[in-house]
Amino acid sequence: EEPLPSEEPQQEKPQTESHVSEASPTRAVLGDLKVSSVTPDSVQLQWSVPEGSFDSFMLQYRDAQGQPQALPIDGGSRSVMVPGLSPSRRYRFHLYGLRGRRKIDHVSTDVMTGKEDGQEEEGEEHLPSEEPQQETPKTESTAANALLARAVLGELKVSSVTPSSVQLQWSVPEGSFDSFTLQYRDAQGQPQALPIDGASRSVTVPGLSPSHQYRFHLCGLRGGKRIDRVSTDAVTEEPEELPLPTEEPQHEKPQTEAPTSEAAPVQAVLEELRVSSVTPDSVQLQWTVPKGSFDSFMLQYRDAQGQPQALPIDGGSRSVTVP
Repeated sequence: EEPLPSEEPQQEKPQTESHVSEASPTRAVLGDLKVSSVTPDSVQLQWSVPEGSFDSFMLQYRDAQGQPQALPIDGGSRSVMVPGLSPSRRYRFHLYGLRGRRKIDHVSTDVMTGKEDGQEEEGEEHLPSEEPQQETPKTESTAANALLARAVLGELKVSSVTPSSVQLQWSVPEGSFDSFTLQYRDAQGQPQALPIDGASRSVTVPGLSPSHQYRFHLCGLRGGKRIDRVSTDAVTEEPEELPLPTEEPQHEKPQTEAPTSEAAPVQAVLEELRVSSVTPDSVQLQWTVPKGSFDSFMLQYRDAQGQPQALPIDGGSRSVTVP
């Protein structure tokens, strides 16, 4: 692709430096799409941007049912974990580099997911300690390797519950993990997998159904291999009506100055929700908070099947991509 940038300036002003510097910022190139780790139900991919920069990326692939999937990715990212895949299956991934809504560059790769681990359901806590013992149980170097390889997950606890989300937390009392995967079945019984960074100790699971019991399994991974696993049950709350809280204060004391000054610290206002970009399978929304502040936001909508979805958002955010 190197001849392209030199061809364009040559036709206009072949020897003018300033023109080359103007043209160079618009060029952006994607490096090879490589596989960094594989499990039976997930793939981690990585890439480079050897020239220029992109506003965002879009990873596209077809799931085991042949349905097209699209995963929007931040422009600063150079890797992504794709969860919810099927074991022993070949997938073709296409990564697009976007500037605004325009696709600038595109790279692809094929990946085969790992085989299903038959020992997955039997308590993986014993696996790391069993393997080194069978090799050389009393050798110091092996014992040191076993300590390095050993990583333990603490109890998985429910820290908060809403009608459409559950927040979970855990500890890692021994060792460390590269990443985690949270597995559960949705209200329709479909398996879901949520990839989590190895430094995290909590996660919010969005898009749940009210008054429904879920069983969550947290898997700790090292180099694509599951080292430990913990589970817990959680029941979502009953549904609630969101508009009521804003209506009540207005009816109580609409024109009294003193209560307004007392209420001022708790008052927080959302500006209009606007669409900043649209693709065939995602929408980016943005908003402002002209007065006060919020602890968090919750974006609610119905999917193409009419199922209610809820996306929890950090209180400091002012935009979100809905994939």
